[in-house]
Amino acid sequence: MKNTVLVIEDNEQNLYLVRFLLEKHGFSVQEARDGRLGVTLASELQPDLILLDIQLPMLDGYAVAEEIRRDPALRDTPIIAVTSYAMVGDREKALASGATDYIEKPINPGTFIDQIAKHLPR
Repeated sequence: MKNTVLVIEDNEQNLYLVRFLLEKHGFSVQEARDGRLGVTLASELQPDLILLDIQLPMLDGYAVAEEIRRDPALRDTPIIAVTSYAMVGDREKALASGATDYIEKPINPGTFIDQIAKHLPR
């Protein structure tokens, strides 16, 4: 059975690359291009993992993570912040808002799948 990944990302190029890598490795990919839709789809789809950009229209990634964590059905779903925010404190802020892990952009295609796979059940 394929793991379903919800990618909440508004940048077309980033979304293309992430989708390509995930589908190449057998994941089922769903996408949301703004924070509000991301929260809605997370609740509806109950994905196995969520990849979350921080800079999003409608609702930023921090608020998205906080809202998702309020849903009891999603409390344990891994949320990985994938962001270009790389200043001191950005990682901590993402984790404090509910993210499980943090990956800096630009992503490394050679290590990306391993970075997220460790958060999925074997």
